[in-house]
Amino acid sequence: MSLLSVHSLGKAYRSYSSEWQRIGRWFGFSTPICSETWVVRNVNFEIQPQEAVGIIGQNGAGKSSLLKMIAGTLNPTEGTVQVNGRISAILELGMGFNPELTGRENTIHSLGLMGYRSAEIKEIVPDIKSFTEIEEYFDEPVRTYSSGMQMRVAFAVATAFRPEILIVDEALAVGDAYFQHKSFKRIREYREMGTTLLIVSHDQAAIKGLCDRAILLESGLMIKDGQPEEIFDFYNAIIAQKEEKTVEMKKLEDGKVQTRSGTGEARVEEIQLYNIDGEAIQYVNVGETVELRGRIKVYQSVDSLVLGYGIKDRLGQVMYGTNTWHSEQVIRSPQAGDTFGFSISFPANLGIGSYSVQTALVDRDTHLTANYEWQDIALVFNVVNHDKMFFAGSLWIEPTLKIEKSIL
Repeated sequence: MSLLSVHSLGKAYRSYSSEWQRIGRWFGFSTPICSETWVVRNVNFEIQPQEAVGIIGQNGAGKSSLLKMIAGTLNPTEGTVQVNGRISAILELGMGFNPELTGRENTIHSLGLMGYRSAEIKEIVPDIKSFTEIEEYFDEPVRTYSSGMQMRVAFAVATAFRPEILIVDEALAVGDAYFQHKSFKRIREYREMGTTLLIVSHDQAAIKGLCDRAILLESGLMIKDGQPEEIFDFYNAIIAQKEEKTVEMKKLEDGKVQTRSGTGEARVEEIQLYNIDGEAIQYVNVGETVELRGRIKVYQSVDSLVLGYGIKDRLGQVMYGTNTWHSEQVIRSPQAGDTFGFSISFPANLGIGSYSVQTALVDRDTHLTANYEWQDIALVFNVVNHDKMFFAGSLWIEPTLKIEKSIL
């Protein structure tokens, strides 16, 4: 049985010519509607126990409205939400806090509304204060708090007890980097203990690092549900998409989905990784110098052509990326039929694992002005450790270690 089930969920905001017509609608009368705006429509998905799902989409896509309906703070216009567990939600910053009450008083009040007993609340409040690290401000009115301090208290209250389902909106984007690290550490710990996670964030690294799945919303509609890397590749493609552009998706032999988008004025026709002996390779030793070679073909004359590339880990997080705009190697006025070879030499100072290369052909430093071609998973290679000291992590940063006995 699923822990959370959303069926045909939708939310519309309606206006009427008079309040009497609105009231009549409440009682089931068929009164005329002046205008109707749907912010979420026909959303369907299920979440299983211990699963982590990210919700992504551009501003105004309906992400926050969807979370509010799931959390029960917003009534849907149509559809149902079935929850089989206790939900804890961090939605709008400080939502439900009384600005005239202190952080401590708001904490006690919020936990009471969440259904916890007085003895449980009394026992946990000192831990909440300690986690927030706002010291004496905990006993000051919330109206004196900064947005970061409000987020600290809201997060500490919502995660004081491990919930079965934790819902997090963009609130964690507020505040200092230290507390963001501390918050995500707690979320990861709860995930390992079995908490189901539903999170909205524009932070690709957070979604890819925490989530098993991602759901893409566009104009209130759910348009894609799948692996986070695949969904973000598609999302990045449609952000750059204009009327004449296309988005192509192809399933590769290893099960990954390759996304290719762009207007087609130029394309990367070939790409391969080589070692220093000029041999094509798929396996690379940690720190080994390799060369990425390829060929670009121009199909339509353009004013300028920029090649970009990035190296991504298996979760789709970019390890490194740059382009020829920044290296001041822009190709000026290439003509239809021109071909260009490229080579990129670099040391593979990466951790053990599987990596992919993405390529971009654009007109300047970003793909948002002209996207001739954007290709994710252009090739895949693996990094292995043959001769380096054991290490953990995504990067190889060779240390010089010294340890000596101190003489007092």
